[in-house]
Amino acid sequence: MESIIVSIITGIITIITVIINTKASNREIQHKLETQQAVFETKLDNLTSEVREHNNFARRMPVVEEQIKVINHRLEDLEHEIQRPHS
Repeated sequence: MESIIVSIITGIITIITVIINTKASNREIQHKLETQQAVFETKLDNLTSEVREHNNFARRMPVVEEQIKVINHRLEDLEHEIQRPHS
């Protein structure tokens, strides 16, 4: 009879220990997941910012190219004007 009581007490203590360890492990895993999620969100925010900056640059490039064309035409006109003798 004593051995049955000792076995039951040992079993209960083992179950309690497993439950406590499982809860502690779950808390640790949850903390790691929250940390990883925060890092991921920060990286995603940074990447989003870089993409917006790139897109803004890409939108402005055709305007800059057109301005360069206009400047080149003006330079050509000035070069032709300089090369032509004035009347």
